[in-house]
Amino acid sequence: MRWGDFGRSDNVEDRTGEDPGAGSGGGFPLGGGMRLGGGALVVIVVASLLFGVNPLEMIGMLEGGGAPPAVPSAGPQPGYGPQRTPGPPPPRAANAPQDPAKDFVSAVLRDTENVWETVFKTMGAHYEAPRLVLFHRATHSACGGAKSSAGPHYCAPDRTVYLDTGFFEDLSRRFGAPGDFAQAYVIAHEVGHHVQKLLGIADKVQELKERSDQRRANAIQVRMELQADCFAGVWANLNNQLKNRLEQGDIESGLNAASQIGDDMIQRKTTGRVVPDAFTHGSSAQRVKWFKQGLASGQIQQCDTFNAADL
Repeated sequence: MRWGDFGRSDNVEDRTGEDPGAGSGGGFPLGGGMRLGGGALVVIVVASLLFGVNPLEMIGMLEGGGAPPAVPSAGPQPGYGPQRTPGPPPPRAANAPQDPAKDFVSAVLRDTENVWETVFKTMGAHYEAPRLVLFHRATHSACGGAKSSAGPHYCAPDRTVYLDTGFFEDLSRRFGAPGDFAQAYVIAHEVGHHVQKLLGIADKVQELKERSDQRRANAIQVRMELQADCFAGVWANLNNQLKNRLEQGDIESGLNAASQIGDDMIQRKTTGRVVPDAFTHGSSAQRVKWFKQGLASGQIQQCDTFNAADL
């Protein structure tokens, strides 16, 4: 990606200097003290790094069902638009990242701000950018803390994306996944969850899940994640239109990465079987399909996974 001279976000907070406390070393602990290693660990870590998949949740074979809110049409809609909470917004600590990887995060976040500010303006709404916190191993958040094992993720209560800086080294050195675009796509996916929060979709999804059994709640979550994939595609489409950032091979490498971390792929490699009712993020084919739909259309109205008959 071309990203060198297009501005930086003021909404990045660098907490990498914090002391995360003592860590436990080697592998992810499972029930009974069992630990994973080898190929299974690689697949799980790739999933957690790339798309905020909780590795323990994926392995735990939770169950999945249903369908909720639609994406708003172009124009102000009842029940949609930025949803403000009482009280002052959280502080915007921008501790200007200096190293190239952190600088890249700031540049990509600024890209997402430019794109979503434009999209929200066309709907007659104001886009409130999220914070992005860079941390090492662990930090505090309004969602009960952020840990590297959870991968990059969005915390709705404090409207913040959390990203462990170890993600960059692992992604490029250990897993051979694509570089710049894969990293940018991860950030765009998590910002997609922030867009869902602003549009009121996230709150409606949470209400539906609370009234559902585990199987149906999982299926609702799949639609939520696929919509964030589609929103990331919208970002890539409009970003390319505005700044001609994408280079040859960027999209292909991103799609290849997405195809490797679908729920079906993870289940097959970790348990030897696929249980669709346990999906929480969607299959490889579904994730690629919805990213491509957003990429091709550049319109959030084409990302209505909740009313789609076929995912």
